[in-house]
Amino acid sequence: MDNANGLDGGYAAGGTEGGVLANGAGAAGLGSPGPGVAGPASAGLGGAGLSGAGLSGAGFGSAGLGSAGLGSGVGVLDKALFVLAAVESGPATLAQLVAATGLARPTTHRIAVALEHHRLLTRDVQGRFVLGPRIAELASAAGEDRLLAIAQPILNQLRDVTGESAQLYRRQADVRVCVAAAERASGLRDTVPIGSALPMTAGSAAQVLLAWEEGERMHRGLRGARFTASTLAGVRRRGWASSAAEREAGVASVSAPVRGHGGKVLAAISVSGPIERLTRSPGRLHAAAVVAAGERVGELLRTESGHRA
Repeated sequence: MDNANGLDGGYAAGGTEGGVLANGAGAAGLGSPGPGVAGPASAGLGGAGLSGAGLSGAGFGSAGLGSAGLGSGVGVLDKALFVLAAVESGPATLAQLVAATGLARPTTHRIAVALEHHRLLTRDVQGRFVLGPRIAELASAAGEDRLLAIAQPILNQLRDVTGESAQLYRRQADVRVCVAAAERASGLRDTVPIGSALPMTAGSAAQVLLAWEEGERMHRGLRGARFTASTLAGVRRRGWASSAAEREAGVASVSAPVRGHGGKVLAAISVSGPIERLTRSPGRLHAAAVVAAGERVGELLRTESGHRA
């Protein structure tokens, strides 16, 4: 759907386009819910702990750290986890970190900079703190992310059914990362290397990943985008998105959501290829197959999570 240089990127007969790696995250970027540190996109940090309770709601802002009984007794570690949890839902300035954690500004700054040094935090183009690539690397190494294992055979089937390259994207802060793919074996095709970090401002996968966001975050994501709030309303109504030469001439794509428990959008599943084959209305050809693939991945993921619980 998109090449590594842009959202609806070019296609190549040889299928060997270069990619922009996501700060070393590679094919990671996925983390399953758990009691510890999970991936930045789905469950975030502290699975059922810090994230579920909410930092302010737990009393960190006014009553101090650990007042809700969530502290481990190792103060510096607790404070570092509070800072990480504060950026779970998106970029945060230093002032926002201070407000979210209730920590003193100098303490918050020291911890954030130390976490940045260890690549647990990084900064976006506006200088705000976001989860860093080391989070994704740890989640991948732990082998707890079942989404990739579940999605890969379904991506292979989707490629075979549509005859086009298929991809799976996850959002990480202000970019979306290709975390799995199944490439068309031969002929003219759109190649997106695993690990490619693409902007959230164009392309059908970006539309899907933004369409079901909460209001403020969705409107922030629309700044500078090639699509509008009306476009996203149409995506929510249909249940899928399409794009044709939205950024790069010659490429079209179709994407649909992969949902976890409670209907939360965890990823976008896509097919992409040259407009000559997909036409300027690619949804007419492939929306049904892409939606069915997304629903199947979500169903298997929810079923497996339920069995583990």
